Amino acid sequence: MATASSICAPAARKRLSFLDRFPTLWIFLAMAIGVAIGHFVPSSAAFVNRFQSGTTNIPIAIGFIVMMFSPLAKVRYEKLGEVFRNKRVLGLSLVQNWLIGPVLMFLLAILFLRGEPAYMRGLILIGIARCIAMVLVWNELAEGDTDYVAGLVAINSVFQVLFYSLYAWMFLTVLPKWFGLTGSVVSIGIVDIAKSVGLYLGVPFVAGFLTRFVLMRAKGGEWYRTRFVPRISPLTLVALLFTILVMFSLKGDLIVRLPLDVVRIAIPLVIYFLIMFLVSFLMGKQLGADYAQSATLSFTAAGNNFELAIAVAVAVFGLNSGEAFVGVVGPLIEVPALIGLVNVSFWLKGRLFSTVDQ
Repeated sequence: MATASSICAPAARKRLSFLDRFPTLWIFLAMAIGVAIGHFVPSSAAFVNRFQSGTTNIPIAIGFIVMMFSPLAKVRYEKLGEVFRNKRVLGLSLVQNWLIGPVLMFLLAILFLRGEPAYMRGLILIGIARCIAMVLVWNELAEGDTDYVAGLVAINSVFQVLFYSLYAWMFLTVLPKWFGLTGSVVSIGIVDIAKSVGLYLGVPFVAGFLTRFVLMRAKGGEWYRTRFVPRISPLTLVALLFTILVMFSLKGDLIVRLPLDVVRIAIPLVIYFLIMFLVSFLMGKQLGADYAQSATLSFTAAGNNFELAIAVAVAVFGLNSGEAFVGVVGPLIEVPALIGLVNVSFWLKGRLFSTVDQ
C-alpha cells in the first residue's frame, strides 16, 4: 500500500513498486475510466446492478471489505485499551463527529440547496452518516495512527447503530421547520443500520482481527510484520481502484448528462471536507496530539459513510430519488477531495510538527 512518503517524498519512490509509486494517478485514472464506461457503455450499469442484494451492490461491498482488510490486519488490537483511555482525543473525536459534523452539513445543505429539497435532504443524510470505511484508507495513505483509527471507527460504528435513526428524524423532520422549510417523515429502523455497519465494517474487522491473532501465534510477530503485512498491503490500493471504477461506472452517464447538478452538490461537500479536516487537525494539535493522531482525527471527522446514506436514501425515498442521487455523487466528490487532503496533511506535518512530535 502506498504510504505518505510514497506520495510526497521522491527519494522513497525509488524503493517502491510501479503500482505504489503513483497512487493518486491511478485513482484519478480509475475515476476517468469508470465515468467513460458508464457514459459510453450504458449497459455496463445494468450488468453491475445484476449483482444486487436489496440495497447492497455485491461488487462494491466486496471491494470495500477487501480494501479495509489490510489496514485492519495491521491494527495492534492489544493497544486499543490505550486509545479508549485517552479521553481527550476520544472526546474530541465524538464532538467532531456527532455534533460539529452533522450541524455543519445541515447548515451547508440549507444554505446551498434549499431550492432543491431532495438534494438538500440527501446531503443531510450524508452529514449524519459518520465515516467507518474509507477513513481507514485515507488514514493509511497519510500515515495516521492505525490503532487510534480502529478505536475511533469502532466507537463511531456503535454510535451510528444507536443514534442514526434519531439523528435522521431530528435533522430531516424537526430542524428544517426551524428554518421555514418543510420537514420529512423519516422511518429507518435500527436493524437496517446495524446490517449496513455490520457488512461494511464488521466483516473486515473480524477478518483483520482473526488474521492477526492466528498468524501472530502461529508464525510470530517478526514474520507477521516483515513478511505477511508487506504481502497484503497492495490489496488496499487494488481494491480501492476496483471500487472507484465500479462506483463511477454506475453513474457515469448521469455525471456527464447532469454536470451542473453534480457541481451544485459538490460545492457544499468540498467546503465541508475542508472545514472539518482543517479545524480537526488544528484542534488535535492544540490538544497535544502528535501528527499521526491529528491526521487520524481529521480524516475520521471529514469522511462520511456514503454506503449507509445511500442505503437509507433508497429505502426511504426510492432508488431514483434526488436523495439517492446525492448519495451516489457523494463518494465521487469525496475521493479526489480526500486524496488532496492527504497531501495537505503532509504539508501541515512539515510545518506544525517537529521530528520529535512526529
